[in-house]
Amino acid sequence: MAASIALVDDDRNILTSLSLVLQAEGFTTRLYADGEAALKALLDNPPDLVVSDIKMPRMDGLELLRRLREKSPVPMIFLTSKDDELDEALGLAMGADDYIAKPFSQRLVIARIRAILRRTELTQRPADGSAPEPQAEPIVRGRLAMDPARHRVTWDGHDVTLTVTEFMILESLAQRPGVVKSRSQLMDAAYQEDVYVDDRTIDSHIKRLRRKFRESDPEFDAIETLYGAGYRFAEG
Repeated sequence: MAASIALVDDDRNILTSLSLVLQAEGFTTRLYADGEAALKALLDNPPDLVVSDIKMPRMDGLELLRRLREKSPVPMIFLTSKDDELDEALGLAMGADDYIAKPFSQRLVIARIRAILRRTELTQRPADGSAPEPQAEPIVRGRLAMDPARHRVTWDGHDVTLTVTEFMILESLAQRPGVVKSRSQLMDAAYQEDVYVDDRTIDSHIKRLRRKFRESDPEFDAIETLYGAGYRFAEG
C-alpha cells in the first residue's frame, strides 16, 4: 500500500507541485490550506507523514505540531523560510523530525520523506515482491540500549524519546563506539540519499540528543565532540 503524505501549506502552488511530484513517486497525498483545516482530519485518519509550512493563517505549523503530538506520533517535516531559525529550533524541540528551508528542491523533499519513512517502516514493499529488509538487531552500549525495530531508546532503563533523524544519528555513532564519524558520514546515515545538509543541521541534532539524555542523566557525556573531525560515542 502506498504511503500517505499530508501536505499543509497556505501556498496553493506548493501544495499542487509537491502533490504531483509525490504522486509520481508512488505516494498518495492529502492537501490542506492551513493547520486548522488539517488538524481534525489528521487526528481522525493519521497519514504516514506530514509535510507542513510553519507560517500559516488560522493555525500555524508549530501549533499544529503541538496539537498533533498530544495524541499522535506521526512524523512531521517542517517547511521554513531561511530566516526562521528560531521557529526551526522550536519545531525540532517540540518533536518535528526535520525541516527544509524554502526555496527547496523537490528532490530534497522526496529524499527526506523516504529517509524518515524507511526508518519508521512505512515504505512500500518492493515492487518485485521480494521480502522486506531484515530488521536491525538491538544495540547495547553500556547504559545505552537501542531497539531499531521498535524505535525505542533507553539510558539506564529510562526511555529517551527521539525523532527519527536523531535516532538514526545516534544509531550510526553507537554502532562503532570510539570511532569518529564526520558530519558527512552522519548526514549519510540520517538521510540515506545523495542530498546536501549543512553542518549546522547535524550540530543542532547533536545538541538536542545531548539535551534529551541529560534530562534523564545530567552527567551524560557519551557523545563526544572531536573538534575539526566530528563526533563519536564514547567507549566503555
